[in-house]
Amino acid sequence: MTETTVTLEVKDYVAVATLTRPPVNAMNWAMRERIIEIMDQANDREDIRVVVLTGAGNIFCAGADLKERPDASNAGQFNWHNRLTRESFNCIKECSKPVICAVNGAALGAGFAIMAFCDIMLASDNAVFGMPEIDVGLAGGAAMLNEMFGKSKMRRMMMTGQRIPAAELYRRGIIEACVPRDQLHAEAMAIATEIASKAPLGIKYAKTSCNMVELMPAKDAYRFEQNFTYELSKTEDAAEARKATLEKRKPVYKGR
Repeated sequence: MTETTVTLEVKDYVAVATLTRPPVNAMNWAMRERIIEIMDQANDREDIRVVVLTGAGNIFCAGADLKERPDASNAGQFNWHNRLTRESFNCIKECSKPVICAVNGAALGAGFAIMAFCDIMLASDNAVFGMPEIDVGLAGGAAMLNEMFGKSKMRRMMMTGQRIPAAELYRRGIIEACVPRDQLHAEAMAIATEIASKAPLGIKYAKTSCNMVELMPAKDAYRFEQNFTYELSKTEDAAEARKATLEKRKPVYKGR
C-alpha cells in the first residue's frame, strides 16, 4: 500500500507527513504518488491548515530509488515517469495550504527538490544537501539550485555533486533554522501552530500571492496583491480579526 511510504497524522489543524521508506527514504513511484495524494487531500480538508513534511530516521531522503528506473525501450514509460516526478514536486508548491519542510538528515537529489518546493524550510544540524545526479551519469536539479544559489555555486553543485551542510544554508539565509536533531520537530511544529492559528482564507491567499509575485514585475505584483486584500476585507474572518483585536481576545476563525 502506498500509505506506508508516507504516513499522515492530523491534529489541531496541523498535518504531519513523514517519509517512511527505510533505510534511506529513497523516492520510488509509490512514494511520489502518495505525496501527490496527501497534497490533494490537504487542499480539500478543512481540518488541515498547514502541512509539515519530514522524514523518519536520520535521513530525510537520499534521492530517487536507483533500483526503480524507467525503461527507455518501453514506449511512453519515461514520459510517464517524468510527469509523475514533476507532479510530486509541483503538488507541494500548488497546494493551497502552506508546507513546512523539516529536513532531518541528508536531502539529496529528489530529496533536495522536495524541500525546494516547500514554503518554509528548516533542518537539523546533521543535514546535508546536494544534487548528486552527475555521479550516476545524469544531470538534474538546475531549476531548484538556481532559486537558492548564485551562478558559480549553483554550477559547481550541479557539475560536481558538491554537498552543502545545513549550517551553510542557514548562514546564507536559505533555510529558516538549523537546530539539533532532537529539537527539529518542536521547531517545525511551533511555526506550523502559529500559521494554523491565522485566518484560513488569509493564509490561502497569502500562499497564492507568494507563488504568483515570483512571476511578476513589482508593479504588477503589488496590484495583484491589492486585489486579494480587497476580496479578503469582505470575509467574515477579516471582520472577526478586527473585532478580536479591538476586544483584545483571540479570534475564532470559520474559514469564510
